[in-house]
Amino acid sequence: MVEQPRPARRSAVDADAAVTELYAAHWPELVRLAVLLTGETGVGEEVVQDAFIALHRRWSRLDDHGRAAGYLRTSVVNGCRSLLRHRKVVERQLEQARHRLDHQESADAAVLREARRDAVLAALGQLPRRQREVLVLRHYLDLSESEIADTLGVSRGSVKTHASRGAAALRDLLPHTLLEER
Repeated sequence: MVEQPRPARRSAVDADAAVTELYAAHWPELVRLAVLLTGETGVGEEVVQDAFIALHRRWSRLDDHGRAAGYLRTSVVNGCRSLLRHRKVVERQLEQARHRLDHQESADAAVLREARRDAVLAALGQLPRRQREVLVLRHYLDLSESEIADTLGVSRGSVKTHASRGAAALRDLLPHTLLEER
């Protein structure tokens, strides 16, 4: 009598192969997306790694395996959001500690002025979260309005509005930021 493999094991093998293929195809672009949203390479890599691990764990429950790349993109954006929310809490606590110690200057200010890339990241960081996400998804990943809307869970009209407002804000922010760099 020939034993058939247990379904759970076959599913794990399927997930391994599928996630490995997705990893090879999408890792670099997802890391760059996360770096643009968080401003840090190492942190971006961790966010993307967490997204792939989560996808692997949920592979058998995924309704449409063909949409896994979109799931990963959404997972990376959400991971960055979560990280940035956590950072805000930490920064707020650090700021309170600085005031108690009468330290006025931010340690981040000197780092953000080092290069043009940092100027762009700083300008992106000044935008509202949704504008920043739309601009990064549109101009870095070259996603269509429909793909951006699906990734962020908003309407195409909302994508257009955030893109327009974000681009206008960057035009105002970048020349001043770049002039300060010189």
